[in-house]
Amino acid sequence: MNLRPAQVTTLVLALTGGLFAAPAHAQWQWIEKDGRKMFSDRPPPADIQDKDILRRPQGASRASMAAETATIAAVKPASAPALKASAPKLSGKDAELEAKKKKAEDDEAAKKKADEEKLAKTKAENCERAKSGLATLQSGVRMASVNAKGEREVYDDAKRQAETKRTQEIIDSSCK
Repeated sequence: MNLRPAQVTTLVLALTGGLFAAPAHAQWQWIEKDGRKMFSDRPPPADIQDKDILRRPQGASRASMAAETATIAAVKPASAPALKASAPKLSGKDAELEAKKKKAEDDEAAKKKADEEKLAKTKAENCERAKSGLATLQSGVRMASVNAKGEREVYDDAKRQAETKRTQEIIDSSCK
């Protein structure tokens, strides 16, 4: 192919001009009510307040862009709604974060259940000890204990009665 320099210049300008002269799409940026940052070439929905709009195309207002969007929507082929319906819906939830939350909740529930089982086991053991102690107190055998000075004290009737009452209270609270 034999081109003259003027033709080469024209061809190069036409090719590069096509790349750089393409109209730039307007970019809107706003924050949704759930806190997600949204980017679009269309203006945000009417329920988004102006303070939540972070960036808008130069010289564009919501009303002018909304009118342009309505014009484009009127020209779209009938298959466009079908395409929109088949697009995946984004829930805005992070599946990994949800899984971590669920695992933490499950771990907390398991720990709580283990603590409850341990408490129930301790209460059952206290109940058995108290019942055994009460049976000994009511049997009438001679009993003694060691006081704070390390001396042995034999239970008299008053001490036996007080100890029986205390043991019965333990049974009442532990053996439910």
